[in-house]
Amino acid sequence: MASTKRLQPPLSSSAALPPPKINVQKFSESRAAELESLHSIVADRLHGDFRSNRGKRRRTTAFDSKAARRRRKRQRNDISKKKNDDGDDIRVPRRIRRRAQLRMNPERGFSTAGDGTKRLRTHVWHAKRFTMTKLWGYYLPLGLHGRGRGSRALLKWFRDGVIVHDASYHVALQLEGPEDSLLSILRMVLEPSPSARSSGISNSVISGAVYENAMLHHIGAPVSKPIAPVTYMWRPCCLLDEHKDVVGIDDQGFKKAESTESRSCFRQLWVWIHASAFNEGYGALKFACQNEMVERGVSVNCFSLEGQLAKLEVMGSNAFKLLQKTLSITWILEDSLQRGKRSVAEADDDSQLKKFSVLDNEDLIASKAVLSLSVMDPRATTKIRTANVQESTSGDMVDDVTENEIRGHTDVVEISDRSKESFSLWSEPGEDNTLSCSSLWDASFGVISPLEESVLCQEKNELHKNFFCLNDPNPTKVHCSRCCPILLLKDENKKGLTIGWSIILPLSWVKAFWVPLVSKGAHAIGLREKHWVASEIGLPYFPSDFPDCNAYTCLKATEVADSNLKEELLPPAIRLLRIPIPPPWDSVWFTLKRVLKIVEDPKICREQSQDSGNLIGDSEHACCDDRLLLGHDSSNVFVARTSSSLTNFLNEIKCNHLLLFPQVVRKTCFSKLAKDESKLGQAKIGFSNIVYNNKLCFLRVLLRAYKEGSFDDGAVVCAPRLTDITLWTSSPENIERRLQLQLSQSAVTSYFKEQSSGKWELQIPEYNTVSESHRLPIGFVTTGFVRGSKKLMAEAFCEAVLLAHLREEQWSDLPAKRRRKEIYVLVRNLRSTTYRLALATIVLEHQEDDVEFL
Repeated sequence: MASTKRLQPPLSSSAALPPPKINVQKFSESRAAELESLHSIVADRLHGDFRSNRGKRRRTTAFDSKAARRRRKRQRNDISKKKNDDGDDIRVPRRIRRRAQLRMNPERGFSTAGDGTKRLRTHVWHAKRFTMTKLWGYYLPLGLHGRGRGSRALLKWFRDGVIVHDASYHVALQLEGPEDSLLSILRMVLEPSPSARSSGISNSVISGAVYENAMLHHIGAPVSKPIAPVTYMWRPCCLLDEHKDVVGIDDQGFKKAESTESRSCFRQLWVWIHASAFNEGYGALKFACQNEMVERGVSVNCFSLEGQLAKLEVMGSNAFKLLQKTLSITWILEDSLQRGKRSVAEADDDSQLKKFSVLDNEDLIASKAVLSLSVMDPRATTKIRTANVQESTSGDMVDDVTENEIRGHTDVVEISDRSKESFSLWSEPGEDNTLSCSSLWDASFGVISPLEESVLCQEKNELHKNFFCLNDPNPTKVHCSRCCPILLLKDENKKGLTIGWSIILPLSWVKAFWVPLVSKGAHAIGLREKHWVASEIGLPYFPSDFPDCNAYTCLKATEVADSNLKEELLPPAIRLLRIPIPPPWDSVWFTLKRVLKIVEDPKICREQSQDSGNLIGDSEHACCDDRLLLGHDSSNVFVARTSSSLTNFLNEIKCNHLLLFPQVVRKTCFSKLAKDESKLGQAKIGFSNIVYNNKLCFLRVLLRAYKEGSFDDGAVVCAPRLTDITLWTSSPENIERRLQLQLSQSAVTSYFKEQSSGKWELQIPEYNTVSESHRLPIGFVTTGFVRGSKKLMAEAFCEAVLLAHLREEQWSDLPAKRRRKEIYVLVRNLRSTTYRLALATIVLEHQEDDVEFL
């Protein structure tokens, strides 16, 4: 049956096609008659009244509509432009001036409040969402609004997602001078010193491929007082010829060549330090540079880069994926030795122009690697749109900027083998550093600020009009940077767990990177949440976990002032029990006295030590010797953070046979040491030969509750008796006896007593009934449990000799098969009456040093 549908004739090639562009003005002129007729019809129906009906207006927008808000905002902005009759500017209100100040994006420097407190570039973003606090001269985000909870959700973000933190309050100090002089200065003030590392690690650090962490001391490290943990990195040497010259930069910023045989080539070094210890650390480094100049006659410059560089920390399991989505690396010119005024076309003739991305495989990047990159503005456009714009011939504005950025931000790539020994990218500075810098190390010469948001919106509008063929024949050309030089640092802990990445970038580019990172899935955190993450990983957090530094003392003084202010606002009936802040570290001297029986005659000390049994736990006949505590305060606290410093301390007190085993990582080695009866006998003899040196040595330990319990900040770590351990490790029938191991409420209030001078002292009970449940302290908890963590751990500092004595007691009472590498201790929160049994793990027995921080 034939189809009844009519077939459309095929279109001929001569059929008229629609024009590629439509002129709106000509189109409206040709339809003018039709528009006038429609207007006349509508006017007849409305009787010439085009006003909206008052009865049909919405009452919700009558009071405060968007138009009214825009009108008031326009009026406020016009105030700043008005002038009086004399021609002087009218003083605008503080609120308007502050808003305009915070919107500004200068090339360097922080905006400051009236009292001089600096604000981060992300201050406005954080102030809308976080509780802000004033610390170390900055307004910093403390945490999300509320009572300080939400740790369970935060740890889930860290395990399965991404978190980001603005760490721009870390300041970089730049040292410039001969390489051998810089190494000499680092040996003066750093522990461990660069020479203490292995040759492979030391060469990688000096070459600039990786960074390193160390503890900054005053001159005379490690004997002098510590200041803060720091991160230092060298500027890489760009080799022009492996056997000829090494490129350096002189004081004026020009290139110079030095012989590779000489170790005195000009080098640059960055030392990153926390804001709480910036003044003290800056003074120590400048003093070390002056000593170097006096001793060797070599000038070494040391100056601060505060207000020039920023630091963003991206942490979590998906941090690398977020960087892949956010960062778009620019074109990289490989195997090109002479870059300068040559154009991209000329460069193509001599070498290959490739787009190489280092963010393809995270496993190929070594631990603590330093990657020097140049990336596109993450706010601009997506990769697809960028590629289309570069291929199009109509986008003259984007092509000009892209060509300039490729010419000014080319990088030399040096990739190591797959053994992950070293992996780094670096670039040498371009000749026109005032307009663009090819490396972040030249940021002091000037970095072009990113595009403003209004310019980006205008650019997107022009792209949309171009898509609809409504583009302007004369587009606006913006001469701003589309590329930003950055440094990527890979952060890993001692166990090889990838913590995340640190992005070092110019300060003016912080907003350009912050919003894309948050919008692509990263959760912003504050200081409180960062402390939780550090506790989850098992890393110390500065300055809370560094009781031997002045920054810790200043922080605790601030906490005391805040605590006293809150207490004054409460009625006396509901005030909490006052606890010592910071903990009285010198109270450990009482316990050490009971172990060593220190008297003037060392022979009596040895006799009493041999005759005594459980000296730490037996406090029935304990007495307080004022001569022992004379001159002892928290300033004498010494924390051993490296294996060498702990070994030196044991040698000083003539007790290198104590049961402390630094760097014993493997379980098999520890089990052999536990079964060695000869070491146990040497430890017993070693306690009788201890030479008192008027110094307490503390070690950082990780505490894990044996069965139950929760440890808070400031909790006291006590020495248990052997019967206490048996009560907890035996059958559950001893629960009633276990409950007897607790203090009375009166004993809790009198455990530490505040003196008239404000100092807290340990009180020894006089009655036998009270002394039965009294346990002497050996240390204190600095970071308590984090709620919601799957591995509840607390960080504490305990005295080294007392830990070794506890291990000797517990190993002597147990057979060799049941001996553990952990040490049993008792932990009691300062406002609680109950002791909890815990297992203490010494950090230095599992790693060489403990100088990393988060």
